Amino acid sequence: MQANGCPQHNGESEEATTSQQNGLCPAATNGEIFENNSKSAAMKALSRTDQDIVRLIGQHLRGLGLNQTVEHLIAESGCTLEHPSAAKFRAHVMEGSWEKADNDLSELKEMVESPQGTLKMKFLLLEQKYLEYLEDGRVLEALNCLRHELTPLKYNTERVHILSTYMMCSSPEDLRETASWEGKGSESRQKLIEKLQAFLPPSVMLPPRRLLTLLNQAIDQQRERCPFHNTRLDNDPAAICLLNDHVCSKDQFPAFTTQVLHDHCDEVWFCRFSPDGTKLATGSKDGSLLVWDVDLETHEIRTRKAFDNHSYGVAYIAWSPDSSHIIACGPDDCSELWIWNVNTGDLRQKVSQSPEDSLTSATWQPDSRKFITGGTRGQFYICDIDGTVLDNWEGVRVQCLVCQPDSKTVLAADTHHRIRGYNFDDLTDFHILQEDHPIMSFSVNDTGRLALLNVATQGVHLWDLKDRVLVRKFQGVTQGYYTIFSCFGGLNQDFIASGSEDHKVYIWHVKRDQPVVVLDGHTRTVNCVHWNPKCPSMLASASDDGTIRIWGPLSKVRQGKYAGSQGLCRAGENNMPETTLSELFENSRLWGLWQTRPRESKVSVDLEALFWPLWNFTTGIVVAEGGDSGRSTPV
Repeated sequence: MQANGCPQHNGESEEATTSQQNGLCPAATNGEIFENNSKSAAMKALSRTDQDIVRLIGQHLRGLGLNQTVEHLIAESGCTLEHPSAAKFRAHVMEGSWEKADNDLSELKEMVESPQGTLKMKFLLLEQKYLEYLEDGRVLEALNCLRHELTPLKYNTERVHILSTYMMCSSPEDLRETASWEGKGSESRQKLIEKLQAFLPPSVMLPPRRLLTLLNQAIDQQRERCPFHNTRLDNDPAAICLLNDHVCSKDQFPAFTTQVLHDHCDEVWFCRFSPDGTKLATGSKDGSLLVWDVDLETHEIRTRKAFDNHSYGVAYIAWSPDSSHIIACGPDDCSELWIWNVNTGDLRQKVSQSPEDSLTSATWQPDSRKFITGGTRGQFYICDIDGTVLDNWEGVRVQCLVCQPDSKTVLAADTHHRIRGYNFDDLTDFHILQEDHPIMSFSVNDTGRLALLNVATQGVHLWDLKDRVLVRKFQGVTQGYYTIFSCFGGLNQDFIASGSEDHKVYIWHVKRDQPVVVLDGHTRTVNCVHWNPKCPSMLASASDDGTIRIWGPLSKVRQGKYAGSQGLCRAGENNMPETTLSELFENSRLWGLWQTRPRESKVSVDLEALFWPLWNFTTGIVVAEGGDSGRSTPV
């Protein structure tokens, strides 16, 4: 029998040696196959893909310093990592042998892809040479390089002028800082190699760290295909195991109710986390604005401060970018807005320009010193933090406002089903997008590129503001003529969440039109959803059922650490069987409430908590079971 593919010698079989087992036969006479012929056969046996893989592995091993291993790999496979001229060119560049590198470039001239590629490569070489001369204090040689080598190329004259100014640098440190350059050595030369490689085909010179690039691309693709990827823990490729596919569990996603807040005594219209993620503000029809403290580690929410006496209710909230102030706006009939100092609890200013105004929306500029406000009756103001009107725009019926990150442009959704941009610096406005139905609300992601619209009778639409195109229509949500606020959120703002008139919270991945998860729990319309900007696994939703639900991963539910203002109800402890509840609630309408509640699990309750839903039933407010007035009940 032949040994592992090695042909018989002179027609005779013999015991396979170690080299024969690897598919090689030693060089011999008398008709035996020579080693170089066997290498040629091995080379022919490798497909183009196999050769590329060998080259990638060799490049990676060389980067790890395993040069002998690479030499064995090259010898056995018959592959070369790169063209001999390219290998020589790379070595001379890394050594700083600029004359030799220039000669190598002449050999590579026929392999350069772009017409001016050789010229650009020579310019890059001379630029590095010039900077190294300057750093070494060889000013005359640097000047000679600038005058007699760089300038005659007649390429990138502007850059040559900039290089000439570096002659005035007083020290090597000053040169490195002024030129934004790493200095003479392997780091800057390696970056030069990477720039030079861009002009050569990969068959001649491999792109730098190509294997790692491919692995990162594969990992990124797996993340994009993972519907629940929402954790920073594996955001670093070094933390990813390459031996199995990347998969996130739904248990890590904010798909579970961790806490129910019912300190409001009427419909909750709005909720918004502060930009620093440490506070949550909620506004209600009952006229109260509540601010809660948020523990980013435990996800615990506790009452911080109540701001009352908003006579029309609180329908919109805008946090200042520094998280120090809140603007509270009312519904359509409200001509006032309130500016609260969250740190002191004081009312900074109550703003009302005219009783005919309707100040229903507001947005802060990035400096936290100015804000823009307006409403559906044609008012549109820019004010300072004390409410003083600095400028105004007449005749714009504003449904919703967003200030762009550049602090110059304000986006406004108006009653003509469109979003327009307004620049208060030069008093210009311009069209951005047009919908066929009323835009009830909209929000913009952190880059200012994408806009999320809640469109009456249509649902949630995603627009690209730069290209001004409709990107996606998200499916599932029920949107009539209620004002529902959606948001971007999660890791890298890869997700979108919205409330719905069918009492649910819908979450989509930004690249998918079907929901990733649908959250049940509320018993009436969900008016607003907001993602914690500093905690991708925390989400809040506000509903007409009088509650705010905090959503988080399953691990936060299991902890059971959340205490309300007057008590604590832990999930999974002293669970009362439904038969016992049936006996307690027999012949009562409350038992019907218990049976029809939108829950997947039976939560623990104590005797005191059993009477709380009954009291709310008589007042016409249905809230989650457990807790008394002012209590925040975990599920």
